[in-house]
Amino acid sequence: MSQEQLIKMACSKCGRTNYWSRKNKKLVERKIEVKKYCRWCRAHTVHKETKK
Repeated sequence: MSQEQLIKMACSKCGRTNYWSRKNKKLVERKIEVKKYCRWCRAHTVHKETKK
């Protein structure tokens, strides 16, 4: 059985969920932050892992 689980990535500016990703929760304990494009803000912003 795989330890990877789906996580939601939400824009830190507008709060909308724009991306889904996978994360191995046994190896990575901290919340993921990635700079990605938000089509509502029309800019590259930091996207953070959120709850489902």
